[in-house]
Amino acid sequence: MYKVASPSEYLVITGVGIEDIRLAKKGWILPGQSYIIFDMSPVNYTFEVQAMSSEKLPFMLPAVFTIGPRIDDMPSLHKYAKLISRHDKLSTHVKELVQGIIEGETRVLAASMTMEEVFKGTKEFKQEVFGKVQLELNQFGLLIYNANVKQLVDVPGHEYFSYLGQKTQMEAANQAKVDVAEARKKGEIGSKEREGLTLQNAAKIDAETKIYATRRVGEGRMAEIKVKAEVKVYENVREAEVAEANAELAKKKAGWAMEAQVAEVEAAKAVALRDAELQKEVERMNALTITEKLKAEFLSKASVEYETKVQEANWELYIKQKAAEAILYQREKEAEAQKAIAEAELYARQQVADGEFYAKKKEAEGLMALGQAQGAYLRTLLDAVGGNYTAMRDFMMIKSGMFQEIAKINAEAVRGLQPKISIWTNGGGESGDGGHGAMKEVAEVYKMLPPLFKTVHEQTGMLPPAWMGTLSDSHSTNSALN
Repeated sequence: MYKVASPSEYLVITGVGIEDIRLAKKGWILPGQSYIIFDMSPVNYTFEVQAMSSEKLPFMLPAVFTIGPRIDDMPSLHKYAKLISRHDKLSTHVKELVQGIIEGETRVLAASMTMEEVFKGTKEFKQEVFGKVQLELNQFGLLIYNANVKQLVDVPGHEYFSYLGQKTQMEAANQAKVDVAEARKKGEIGSKEREGLTLQNAAKIDAETKIYATRRVGEGRMAEIKVKAEVKVYENVREAEVAEANAELAKKKAGWAMEAQVAEVEAAKAVALRDAELQKEVERMNALTITEKLKAEFLSKASVEYETKVQEANWELYIKQKAAEAILYQREKEAEAQKAIAEAELYARQQVADGEFYAKKKEAEGLMALGQAQGAYLRTLLDAVGGNYTAMRDFMMIKSGMFQEIAKINAEAVRGLQPKISIWTNGGGESGDGGHGAMKEVAEVYKMLPPLFKTVHEQTGMLPPAWMGTLSDSHSTNSALN
C-alpha cells in the first residue's frame, strides 16, 4: 500500500529490503515491511527544578522548554525515530527523560555557584543550562527551540528570597527615613538662608534706590543745562544755515540766468548746425540717387551682356559635352566589343586547353593503366618462373625481338669497315741456345711492331715517326723496319 505523511510528519519504514530504517515523506509499504508515522512538531515542557547553591541554600527554578526533533539533520532524525518515535511526545516517559536531563544539568551547574551569582547572573545561568542540556539532548536527536526561565522561588522552609526581599524593603524604608530627615534639614536651613538673603537684598535695594534717585536729580539738572545750550547752539546754527541758504540761492539764480543765456545761444547754434546737416544730407541723398541711377543703368547693361555670354558659353559647353559624351560612348562600346572578343578568344583558348588537358589526362590514365597491366603481367611471369629474374629477362628479350635487333645493330656497325687481314711471318722457328734466350725475347717484341704499325696505317692513314723507321710496300706480305 502507498502511504503519504502530512507536512509535519515522517514515515519510518523497516522490514524486508531495508537494512536499518528508512525515513520518507511518502512511499510504498511492501509485504514484510512495517511502518509508523511520527509528528515532528515541538512540544512545551513545564518543570520546576529544585536545586541547591554552593552555600547549601535550596531554591526552585521554574522553566518552560520547547523541545522537538531536529528536522534539519537526517542523522538526528534517525536517532529520534529509533529512540523516541514509538512513545507519545506528551507521555510520561518522554517528559521524565527530558526532565531528568534538565534537572541533572541544572543541579550540577547550581552547585558550583553561590546564590548571589545565580540570582544576579540569571542570563548567564540560563545560557549555561541550555548549552549543557542541548549537548545531552543531541544523543536523542532533540533540539531546544525555545526556553524560558521564570523568577527563582523559595523552597518551603527556606525563605531566602523572602528574607532577601524583606531586607531590601527595610533598607528602602530606612533610606527613605534618612532621605526625609535630610530633606527636612535642607528645608529649614534653606528657609533661614532665604529670610537672611531677603533682608540683605531689601537693604541693598533701598540704598541703591536712594543713590539712583540722587543720581537721577543730578542727571535731570545736567540734562536741562545741556538742553538749553543745545537750543542756543541750534538757533545759531539755524541762523547760519539761513544766511548760507540765501547766499546759495543768489549764486544759483546767477548760475541759472547764465545757463539760460547759454542755452539760448546753444539752441540758435544747434538750429543752424542742424540746418546745415540737413542740407548736407539732402545733397548726399541727391548724389546717391544719381549714383544709383547710373549704377542701375550700367548694371542692367552688364547683366544683359553677362546673360548673353553665359548662354553662349553654356551652348558651347553643351556642344562639347555632347561631343565628349559621344566619343566616350563610342570608346565604351569599342571597349565592350574588344572585351567581348577577348572573352570569346579566352573562352576558345580555354576550351582548347581544356580539350588538350583532357586528352593528356586520358593519355596519362591509359599509360597508367597499361603500366599497371604490364606490372601485373610481369609479377605473374616472375611467379611462373619461380622468381628467377634472369629467366624472365631472357624471355622478355626473346619475346620482344631484342636479340635480333642487337645482331642487326652489330652487323650494321661492321658493314662499312671492310677489314683487311694481313699475315706476317718472321722466319722459321730458329732454335737457339741458352746464351741467346734474352735477346730472343727482345727480337720477338720487335717483330710485333711492323704488323701493328701496318694495321694502324691501313685503318687511319697515320705513319710512325721517321726516327722509328719506315714501312715497306703495302702489298708485300713481309716487311721490316729499316
